[in-house]
Amino acid sequence: MDELIDVLDADGNYTGKSIMKSEAHRKGVFHPSIHVWFYTKNGEIVIQQRAKNKDTHPGLWDVSVAGHIGAGEDVTDSAIREVQEEIGLDVAETELHKIGVFKYIHQHHKDLLDCEFHHTFICELKAPLSELEMQESEVADLSLITMPKFQRELESELHSKKYVPYDLDYYEAIFQAIKKKL
Repeated sequence: MDELIDVLDADGNYTGKSIMKSEAHRKGVFHPSIHVWFYTKNGEIVIQQRAKNKDTHPGLWDVSVAGHIGAGEDVTDSAIREVQEEIGLDVAETELHKIGVFKYIHQHHKDLLDCEFHHTFICELKAPLSELEMQESEVADLSLITMPKFQRELESELHSKKYVPYDLDYYEAIFQAIKKKL
């Protein structure tokens, strides 16, 4: 779905301009997004398999919930909205714990350069995975994975290809933030 999003400079600062998401991706314009990583009390992480029809990383396993921040939309409001849309879960602002903003650049093909700043949150999953309602256009599957297994797979040349290729430092920041909450 195309939508109007804010334009950021290369340092993640808002420029006061807006652009359609499709144009931002075509031209490699920086823009904000949200990531919400859900974890359980016993140290499992919810991962999402992206729908096969997605423009970016179709079929790969990814963050629990991700999405673009609409033009003028508050970051936390965007995270709450995306969680509700993608997995049918209502979360309160107080349940979301922001751990940072991470710069991400990925050239998918000649007409798609993704330049984002991921506003990243962690949140404890208090509902059973089976109760989550996947948005078909975005989510193919949801799964729980233990942190040690996830770390091993990310470091394995064979298994790492099934995940969205973020820097290992990004994943490590997620693991460390979750470990502090457990």
